[in-house]
Amino acid sequence: MPVLPVTPLDPAAPSLRRAYDPRQPLLRPYVREADSFRDGRSSPREVLEAGIDRITRDEPAIRAFVTHDFAAARRAADAATARWKEGRPLSPVDGMPIVVKDMIATAGLPTQMNNPIYAGWDARTDAACVFAMREAGAVILGKTVTTEFACGNSGPTRNPYDSTRTPGGSSSGSAAAVGAGMATLGFGTQTHGSTIRPAGYCGAYALKPTHGALHVGGITPLGATLDHLGLIGASLEDVWASGMAISRIVGGTPPHPGLAGPATAPAPAQPRTLVRLDTLGWSETPDSSRAAFEAAIAALGQAGVRIVDKDNDAEVAALEAALTEIGEFANDLLAWEARWPLAAYRAHGPEMVGGRIHDLLERAARLDPAAYARAVGDRQRLRDRVAAFAGRADGFVMLCSSGPAIQDHAFTGSRNYALPWTLVGAPAFALPLLVAEDLPLGLQIAGFAEQDAEACAIAGWVRDTLLPPHRDH
Repeated sequence: MPVLPVTPLDPAAPSLRRAYDPRQPLLRPYVREADSFRDGRSSPREVLEAGIDRITRDEPAIRAFVTHDFAAARRAADAATARWKEGRPLSPVDGMPIVVKDMIATAGLPTQMNNPIYAGWDARTDAACVFAMREAGAVILGKTVTTEFACGNSGPTRNPYDSTRTPGGSSSGSAAAVGAGMATLGFGTQTHGSTIRPAGYCGAYALKPTHGALHVGGITPLGATLDHLGLIGASLEDVWASGMAISRIVGGTPPHPGLAGPATAPAPAQPRTLVRLDTLGWSETPDSSRAAFEAAIAALGQAGVRIVDKDNDAEVAALEAALTEIGEFANDLLAWEARWPLAAYRAHGPEMVGGRIHDLLERAARLDPAAYARAVGDRQRLRDRVAAFAGRADGFVMLCSSGPAIQDHAFTGSRNYALPWTLVGAPAFALPLLVAEDLPLGLQIAGFAEQDAEACAIAGWVRDTLLPPHRDH
């Protein structure tokens, strides 16, 4: 049976390789510049132009964008510049340059989802998150590459630190654009591992919030109880302020009232106890990445955090055992919930969708309501295990991925580190603090459901502890 092939990479595209230094990343933070916007030392237009310069320089090698509109972005940045000078910014993100994953409806720009069925399609209405960020003054630079329907064939995007490597998926272009300093914030999604993993690969910060805390209206659906809006950004302050702007304007996905907390990132707070998790990903993790993670864990311990793990705590050992068994029921959840729209896409012709979509639909055909109910129950038991740590631990620490970005195009990497907190439905942050093989290696700080602000505060403390003098990265 013919299927839509993965588009090959352009062999004539320029190559790119640069060593990653977490103290000198390519990231372009925004929220921290508020004082310079007010007194005229800098402006949103200047920030935008610096990003456009970076796009001009690196986009031929990275291929993060599907489309962009620099003229509209410049008009919006000029309006934001005027508001800051007049002392009346709409929000802390007024003028922030952002990019939108091409699964998310954006008025005036096509939403094509890396599939020919939607070639040139204009939704004509903004998704809730895009609408909210426009209302908050953010500047829409363009649409970024996604894997096919956020679950299938890869697009052309490459890693901003090594163009022979994947940026991760499915939020490939958003992670690469932010990691390369082209934009401050990128909208992503996460149904299994599609925000935390690419952010870790590309040297960016990210927030995958409590499920439902950020509105998913206008995002092409995949799995209703799995889909999250993800935020990939240049700093913790940028992702938090963006999440709060969205929550303030459109709330969460009903009936969730929305992300709760201050308008700007909460002050860093030292945790008393963190649960170290190796997950199933540890068996895939090379020695250099293991060493980087162990060094980070040791540094946190030396700073006064009690680290509990499977070797010194029976409940952690039980949780780790449970995490080795999540793959099957996670795939059952996705296959069952994604029957629509995936079957509707396939109805256009089997050759119109890629192999991964055919595989998911074949899996769904083998399931029945009882099998789905079992998967839902398995997930709830995992959530109960995690919730039982409340009161005896402040959060969880693990990697974002099993090593740095892999040298592959069709495969975007293992999801074994990112998948657990998708299923738990609780907040997780990616911190670009570690290095392995001269490439970014993300550290993941995860929290308890509805405690996104508390997890952000812990993530801020971890960042400042592992990179002491550079609190703005």
